[in-house]
Amino acid sequence: MGSVLDLAEKLWNGEITTYEQHPWTAVGDIEEIAEKTIFYRSFANVTAFETDDGLVMVDTGAFFNQAQTFQTIRDWSKARLDSAVFTHGHIDHVFGVPPFAEEAKERGWRPPRVIGHKDMAARFDRYILTAGYNSIINQRQFSARVEWPTSYTYPDTTYDEALAVSVGGTRFELYHARGETDDHTWVWIPEREVLCPGDLIIWAVPNAGNPQKVQRYCAEWAVALRKMASLNAKVLSPGHGIIVVGEERVRQILLDTADFLQSLHDQTVKLMNEGATLDTVLHTVRPPEHLRDRPYLQPVYDEPQFIVRNVWRLYGGWYDGNPAHLKPALEMEQASEIVKLAGGIPALVERARALLQEGDLRLACHVIEWALAAAPKDRNVHELRTEIYGRRADQETATMTIGVFRAAERESKAVTGD
Repeated sequence: MGSVLDLAEKLWNGEITTYEQHPWTAVGDIEEIAEKTIFYRSFANVTAFETDDGLVMVDTGAFFNQAQTFQTIRDWSKARLDSAVFTHGHIDHVFGVPPFAEEAKERGWRPPRVIGHKDMAARFDRYILTAGYNSIINQRQFSARVEWPTSYTYPDTTYDEALAVSVGGTRFELYHARGETDDHTWVWIPEREVLCPGDLIIWAVPNAGNPQKVQRYCAEWAVALRKMASLNAKVLSPGHGIIVVGEERVRQILLDTADFLQSLHDQTVKLMNEGATLDTVLHTVRPPEHLRDRPYLQPVYDEPQFIVRNVWRLYGGWYDGNPAHLKPALEMEQASEIVKLAGGIPALVERARALLQEGDLRLACHVIEWALAAAPKDRNVHELRTEIYGRRADQETATMTIGVFRAAERESKAVTGD
């Protein structure tokens, strides 16, 4: 058993958790998972298939490890890259083609074909339009500087609902499913009994609620997972995290994830239909109890509450049910009124500190943000804000949540010079 299969077994059995081995860990391990088929585990995974007419890659890696991905594949096979399938347009999956294209040009080979859903071009156009914003939110999300790319390899072969392609006698079946993205593709290779769901499986609570990014599609995601479960795949090669081996395990992770998403969706819609506000929905909906301990459904990246928000946004727009929020006063004006009621900024700071000491970090965040909005340059406010968000980040588990809280901590540290 190789390192990938060994890790897959330990994660499935709970010997190692995704808190210890995060699904985004760029290990760099490579292992054969079926005949002439390898899994390359990186920040975002790559699955490569050798055929009589060349290689097919399902996802190609990120822009920041392009050379490493190319060399890893070349160490395994010298065959030309015939086709690259992009499961979706996120930048950690679509930047591995250029080195292969350059190689093809040098050797006089036909350029690699790039296959993706028809909506991917619009995604890349949007990424170019909003490059500055995406740099900012990804720096916040990952607590690291990110220069958002503005040059993309657009698919030259696109499809709408389904597409089957044959390369070297091997059939690749592509299916569209709105889920994490609107341009998502999952791939079934029946001859090798390998399923590539892209980011529809990531060994974590599904990325169906990212608070800083565009709409996700919870219910359609669940439908796609159930369709995949009917195929009896022997190996599942996910967009992030580790492979799943064996028909029963593959079916289980697919159906459990589908049930997880469906439950959050249905609970949210039920409350919306009853006239509940977003505040009530957020603090009422919970994941199914029997799925909370699943090793592949832990909140290490996204969170169930964020998914609930995205379901609300899909059906209910941005209005949250509070009429005061429809055309609100400036936050600074609201905060100034709260300061008056509290008896001044020191009173708010004192109350926020008391809440911090009591361990009520949620309320402490609200109070310190009121103080900040009313007195954005107050050193005492920033010192306490640094402590509150630092403590809160320490207690969170999801990458997205930690990233936002660390960003707030850094903002106030920059003011105090600490």
